[in-house]
Amino acid sequence: MQLEKAKKLCRALPGAQEDIKWGSDVVFSVGLKMFAVASGAGEAPAISFKVEDERFLELTDRPGIIPAPYLARAKWVRIVSADALDDAEAAALLRRSYELVCAKLTKKLRGEIEAGAPGPA
Repeated sequence: MQLEKAKKLCRALPGAQEDIKWGSDVVFSVGLKMFAVASGAGEAPAISFKVEDERFLELTDRPGIIPAPYLARAKWVRIVSADALDDAEAAALLRRSYELVCAKLTKKLRGEIEAGAPGPA
Protein backbone atom coordinates (compact mmCIF):
# COMPACT_ATOMS: atom_id res chain seq x y z
CA MET A 1 0.00 0.00 0.00
CA GLN A 2 1.25 3.44 -0.87
CA LEU A 3 1.80 5.79 2.07
CA GLU A 4 -0.74 8.37 0.85
CA LYS A 5 -3.44 5.68 0.58
CA ALA A 6 -2.68 4.53 4.12
CA LYS A 7 -2.89 8.09 5.44
CA LYS A 8 -6.21 8.63 3.67
CA LEU A 9 -7.62 5.46 5.25
CA CYS A 10 -6.44 6.53 8.73
CA ARG A 11 -8.02 9.98 8.32
CA ALA A 12 -11.38 8.37 7.46
CA LEU A 13 -11.67 6.29 10.65
CA PRO A 14 -14.21 7.57 13.23
CA GLY A 15 -12.67 9.94 15.77
CA ALA A 16 -9.23 9.79 14.16
CA GLN A 17 -7.02 12.80 14.72
CA GLU A 18 -3.84 13.68 12.87
CA ASP A 19 -0.88 15.69 14.07
CA ILE A 20 2.86 16.05 13.58
CA LYS A 21 5.24 14.72 16.25
CA TRP A 22 8.98 14.29 16.52
CA GLY A 23 9.63 16.88 13.86
CA SER A 24 8.09 15.29 10.80
CA ASP A 25 6.14 12.12 11.64
CA VAL A 26 2.41 12.16 10.95
CA VAL A 27 0.70 10.54 13.93
CA PHE A 28 -2.85 9.22 13.81
CA SER A 29 -4.62 8.89 17.15
CA VAL A 30 -8.01 8.07 18.54
CA GLY A 31 -8.89 9.25 22.04
CA LEU A 32 -5.33 10.65 22.32
CA LYS A 33 -3.86 7.15 21.79
CA MET A 34 -1.69 6.50 18.73
CA PHE A 35 -2.74 3.82 16.27
CA ALA A 36 -0.47 4.64 13.31
CA VAL A 37 2.65 6.69 12.56
CA ALA A 38 3.64 7.66 9.02
CA SER A 39 7.09 8.98 8.24
CA GLY A 40 8.71 9.98 5.03
CA ALA A 41 10.67 13.20 5.48
CA GLY A 42 14.38 12.60 5.08
CA GLU A 43 13.98 8.84 4.82
CA ALA A 44 12.17 6.20 2.84
CA PRO A 45 8.38 6.39 3.32
CA ALA A 46 7.15 4.01 6.02
CA ILE A 47 4.16 3.46 8.26
CA SER A 48 4.06 1.85 11.69
CA PHE A 49 1.05 0.48 13.54
CA LYS A 50 -0.01 -1.84 16.33
CA VAL A 51 -0.77 -5.51 15.63
CA GLU A 52 -2.09 -8.36 17.72
CA ASP A 53 0.56 -10.18 19.75
CA GLU A 54 0.09 -13.40 17.80
CA ARG A 55 0.58 -11.63 14.44
CA PHE A 56 3.74 -9.74 15.39
CA LEU A 57 6.28 -12.50 14.65
CA GLU A 58 4.41 -13.67 11.57
CA LEU A 59 4.46 -10.18 10.07
CA THR A 60 8.04 -9.31 11.02
CA ASP A 61 9.25 -12.51 9.33
CA ARG A 62 8.04 -11.12 6.00
CA PRO A 63 10.31 -9.05 3.74
CA GLY A 64 9.65 -5.31 4.00
CA ILE A 65 8.19 -5.49 7.51
CA ILE A 66 10.31 -4.89 10.61
CA PRO A 67 9.65 -4.38 14.32
CA ALA A 68 8.83 -0.69 14.77
CA PRO A 69 11.72 1.21 16.38
CA TYR A 70 10.89 2.22 19.98
CA LEU A 71 7.44 0.59 19.76
CA ALA A 72 8.21 -3.07 19.04
CA ARG A 73 7.79 -4.08 22.69
CA ALA A 74 4.17 -2.89 22.38
CA LYS A 75 3.80 -5.11 19.26
CA TRP A 76 4.06 -2.40 16.61
CA VAL A 77 5.40 -3.19 13.14
CA ARG A 78 6.91 -0.88 10.54
CA ILE A 79 6.18 -1.32 6.84
CA VAL A 80 9.30 -0.19 4.99
CA SER A 81 8.39 -1.49 1.54
CA ALA A 82 5.17 -0.47 -0.22
CA ASP A 83 4.86 -3.93 -1.77
CA ALA A 84 5.24 -5.82 1.54
CA LEU A 85 1.42 -5.97 1.81
CA ASP A 86 -1.31 -5.71 -0.77
CA ASP A 87 -3.81 -2.88 -0.36
CA ALA A 88 -6.55 -5.04 1.16
CA GLU A 89 -4.28 -6.61 3.79
CA ALA A 90 -2.68 -3.28 4.68
CA ALA A 91 -6.10 -1.66 5.05
CA ALA A 92 -7.30 -4.53 7.26
CA LEU A 93 -4.21 -4.25 9.48
CA LEU A 94 -4.59 -0.48 9.85
CA ARG A 95 -8.27 -0.87 10.77
CA ARG A 96 -7.32 -3.60 13.26
CA SER A 97 -4.70 -1.32 14.83
CA TYR A 98 -7.40 1.33 15.24
CA GLU A 99 -9.74 -1.27 16.80
CA LEU A 100 -7.05 -2.51 19.22
CA VAL A 101 -6.42 1.03 20.43
CA CYS A 102 -10.15 1.85 20.64
CA ALA A 103 -10.73 -1.24 22.75
CA LYS A 104 -8.46 0.23 25.45
CA LEU A 105 -10.36 3.53 25.62
CA THR A 106 -12.97 4.18 28.27
CA LYS A 107 -16.50 3.07 27.54
CA LYS A 108 -17.64 6.70 27.66
CA LEU A 109 -15.03 7.83 25.14
CA ARG A 110 -15.81 4.92 22.81
CA GLY A 111 -19.49 5.90 22.98
CA GLU A 112 -18.66 9.50 22.10
CA ILE A 113 -16.56 8.38 19.13
CA GLU A 114 -19.32 6.05 17.89
CA ALA A 115 -21.84 8.89 18.25
CA GLY A 116 -19.63 11.13 16.13
CA ALA A 117 -18.76 13.56 18.92
CA PRO A 118 -15.34 15.16 18.61
CA GLY A 119 -12.73 13.48 20.79
CA PRO A 120 -10.27 15.20 23.11
CA ALA A 121 -8.09 17.76 21.35
